[in-house]
Amino acid sequence: MKKFSIHTLLSLSLLLAVAFVFSAFGVKPKSKSPDKVYLFAYATEKNSGKNGLHFAWSNDKLNWYAIGNEYSFLKCDYGSWSTQKRMLDPFLFKDQNGLWHCLWSVNEADGVLAHAASKDLVNWQPQSYPLLMDKATFEDKSLGSVQDLEVTSKNGTYTLTWLSGGMGGTVFTNTTNDFKKYTETQGGLVNNRLDIRKDVRVAGEMQQGTITEVDWSVVDNLKKTVDAANYKRESNQASAKTDSVLFAKLKPLTANIVIDASQSKKISNMLMGVFFEDINYAADGGLYAELIQNRDFEYALSDKEGKDAKWNHTTAWSGTFRLDSVNAIHKNNAHYAVLINSTITNSGFDGIAVKAADKYNFSLFAKGAKCTVKLKDATGTVVAQTTISPNGYWKKYTAVLKPSKTVANAVLEISTMGETAVDMVSLFPQKTYKGRSNGLREDLAQTVAGLHPRFMRFPGGCVAHGDGIGNIYRWKNTIGPLESRVPQRNLWGYHQTVGLGYFEYFQYCEDMQSEPVPVLAAGVPCQNSAVGGAGQQFGIPMEHMDEYVQDVLDLIEYANGAVTTTWGKKRAEAGHSKPFNLKYIGIGNEDLITDVFEERYTMIVNAVKKKYPNITIIGTVGPFFEGADYVEGWKIADKLQLPMVDEHYYQTPGWFVNNQDFYDSYDRSKSKVYLGEYASWGSSVYNALAEALYLTALERNGDVVSMASYAPLLAKENHTQWNPDLVYFNNTEVKPTVNYYVQQLYGQNPGDSYIQSFTELSDNSAEVQKRIGISVVKDSKSGDVIVKLVNMLPVAVTPQMELQDITPKGPVSYTTFKGNANAKSNVLPVTAAVSLSEAVSKELAPYSFTVIRIKTK
Repeated sequence: MKKFSIHTLLSLSLLLAVAFVFSAFGVKPKSKSPDKVYLFAYATEKNSGKNGLHFAWSNDKLNWYAIGNEYSFLKCDYGSWSTQKRMLDPFLFKDQNGLWHCLWSVNEADGVLAHAASKDLVNWQPQSYPLLMDKATFEDKSLGSVQDLEVTSKNGTYTLTWLSGGMGGTVFTNTTNDFKKYTETQGGLVNNRLDIRKDVRVAGEMQQGTITEVDWSVVDNLKKTVDAANYKRESNQASAKTDSVLFAKLKPLTANIVIDASQSKKISNMLMGVFFEDINYAADGGLYAELIQNRDFEYALSDKEGKDAKWNHTTAWSGTFRLDSVNAIHKNNAHYAVLINSTITNSGFDGIAVKAADKYNFSLFAKGAKCTVKLKDATGTVVAQTTISPNGYWKKYTAVLKPSKTVANAVLEISTMGETAVDMVSLFPQKTYKGRSNGLREDLAQTVAGLHPRFMRFPGGCVAHGDGIGNIYRWKNTIGPLESRVPQRNLWGYHQTVGLGYFEYFQYCEDMQSEPVPVLAAGVPCQNSAVGGAGQQFGIPMEHMDEYVQDVLDLIEYANGAVTTTWGKKRAEAGHSKPFNLKYIGIGNEDLITDVFEERYTMIVNAVKKKYPNITIIGTVGPFFEGADYVEGWKIADKLQLPMVDEHYYQTPGWFVNNQDFYDSYDRSKSKVYLGEYASWGSSVYNALAEALYLTALERNGDVVSMASYAPLLAKENHTQWNPDLVYFNNTEVKPTVNYYVQQLYGQNPGDSYIQSFTELSDNSAEVQKRIGISVVKDSKSGDVIVKLVNMLPVAVTPQMELQDITPKGPVSYTTFKGNANAKSNVLPVTAAVSLSEAVSKELAPYSFTVIRIKTK
């Protein structure tokens, strides 16, 4: 608590006395706030990618005071990640109906205008990006961006004028009534603009922007917004270090807990699942068991967006060979290698890991002279070999290699005496998960299965809607013979062979006894697209949308159709005559809610609802848990009466501690929620417990939150595009994080009804109370009552539990996960059988998560 001096206290008393006198006699003290002030709108750090709309205010247009310093009241969503999301030269004005409009340039190259509107300058409607400068129309390849924009209005019509950097300062103009439809852009006009923008010095730096006279209440609201944001940010910065200060004087607690089984409600039995996305080399080089990298010689410079000149058709291969594409084995696999009296080697994904005495299926397509195939260790010692004798035409050849010793970084060598063409070179362990051919790495797949997921969402994430229209993930490109599949650039900056395709995803879900949840693009690419335009203003052309909608419907037929149907037959040809019994399908992922998106999204949703009314459609409500897209996304979900929507958030541990009531106020009559992606930005016990605490709240709200999945799931060491991740791995090891074990305990201990409990702590302060979590569920199948207790305090808590309307039978399973709050490894759950009396009174260690499983039948 802050200490005050005696002089300060006397001053405060005097001020209160004066206030009382004024109040008692009806005299109001003179307001210190002006009635009217000037508001300056501007943007800073043009090249940092971190800029946005800023405000300053003034009484006299001479002395300006920044509101929140670098706080951004509006950020641009146009363009790819990081530094490409820029706001240049914002122009702010208020229309005749009291609605604020902000327009700005997005960069120096694209002829695009950005627009957003707001009632209060704090809450903004979704952004739009009309194309005003079409290079094809003006037939000028040097045509620049929309620059130095200004807007004037007359009788409800707005006239826009701007300069173009590529046109020698020529003035362009058009008009609009609603900032959705614009007249044709006219160029070559005389510069008769009003030069509305002004130069103002804010915090010692000159800025350029617009000045508007406003009521003081507008500025006051902006300042309060900044104060609230700062308070939230500070309160969400919880850590073990801040806990040591906050709870320095806290003594061990007691907790009286009453669990009343007579008060219960039905909740989802699908809460805990997994989300797989091919990020961090999670598929090729990871879950997909193929050991040869670039097996089809289809890697390309475009995979790396020109950032790696060594990334091409020869990546991972060395030796003497030439590339050819004449008479390839398939049009979708155009390149192959030709060896002439030479040897080539493949280094795999950071080496090829093989185990002694295990069997590996080798295969390749070849034609020409005989070739020898060898596995060698780092010293050049041969540990396995075989000989292939091709004919004069393409044919697939197979052999089994059995290494004589375990090698972590072997290479595969192919040598020939003569001329031999090779393609689709493969080395696959026979020991895959569930023994599937073209299957999954056994230890990694089993680690995921060990979470006991009720569902698996795939193939993304951002991978699903891709980087540009041409990169949208098309499920039909991922099924059938491997040589006929269509590989493509991975949005995360590498290559997808799609050897792990839709058939393999469905099969994996079945093997784990998890419901498949495929997610398809909503007819638009990722909002962060860098290819072919900026995100969703470049959706699939409407003339092609019927075909795309049919692709979505065909997927459901592929999963569920009889073998007599077109796509059901293809599933059967792949080796699965029975339907996969698909129940869920996701449409869209973290999409900006634009007109382009909504039009296509609505087409897809309505088509699925009409043909497959029993399929649960999971919609999207934008990339964040708040803001314009979130609000608009929920409006569309209500309008379309979607059964479920997908929410995402990555936050600090403190956010999860402070927002356990996030779903308490959700309308139970509307769409259910799938929390498709979440994590607490860290892989320590402290993070894991913050997630455990939040999951008690999700179970409490299990009548509205139907599903949840931590993200991302997998990451290969030295190949991560995103941290943290749930499971890290290399070629020989799988390394679950401490967060993994929290997810696993929830996956192992689900329930389908939530039992009410009441907790009274010996210290009832707010900060203490919100760090103690309890969730009690019942599994109707086993009859077990499961109590989950989270102690996220640095002191022990001694519970005293009273069980009402619960009749225990036999010993109680008692599992504890505990450790140093900063620990990142070597913290595992420990389970023991204890008596009921011990279970309900056993001390909860500092920073611990406890699961008590009570049998009732």
